[in-house]
Amino acid sequence: MKIDHSLPLEYSTEENKLKILGFWVFLGAEIVLFSTLFAVYFTLQNNIGNGPGGSHIFELTPVMIETIVLLSSSFTIGLGIHAMRLGNKKAMMTFFGITLFLGLGFLGVEIMEFFTYVHEAATMQTSAFLSALFTLLGTHGAHVTFGLLWGGAILLQVKKRGLTPETANKSFIFSLYWHFLDVVWIFIFSFVYMKGMM
Repeated sequence: MKIDHSLPLEYSTEENKLKILGFWVFLGAEIVLFSTLFAVYFTLQNNIGNGPGGSHIFELTPVMIETIVLLSSSFTIGLGIHAMRLGNKKAMMTFFGITLFLGLGFLGVEIMEFFTYVHEAATMQTSAFLSALFTLLGTHGAHVTFGLLWGGAILLQVKKRGLTPETANKSFIFSLYWHFLDVVWIFIFSFVYMKGMM
């Protein structure tokens, strides 16, 4: 395996470059998935039947907490990749650990939010609006959950093997995934919650 030392570690082999390109293609498919979920949500958002609408169930405080926590995690994953490029394994692992901790916090608030909705008789079966909402939020939440497991596995590999072209490549690809989830959340925050509260 030929390593090009003039490039960042995650791009240092041909295989690594191809894996990053392949992951961008995968993210393209993810964009299609979330675009479809958003389209369904926007189509059904006014079909509340006898159930509550967004203005009745959305609360600003938990949504702001989720947003601040997730955007902060995007910053820390960026710091982790920067530390990785500097060859600082300890700092990289610390920032990745903070990122996963923030992701766990986001998930905890979202789960509490779901329990609050259900307690207010706002379930998937209540209306088309709520069904589309739970599907969109649930899919994003499932992606975050997968990200936590994936990120944890990468941390274990970096701890065991150190910063190699392979572990750097995996770490960088994971950071792209995490940033993507943050971008999706910005759309959810803006066009689902903020619009729904108006």
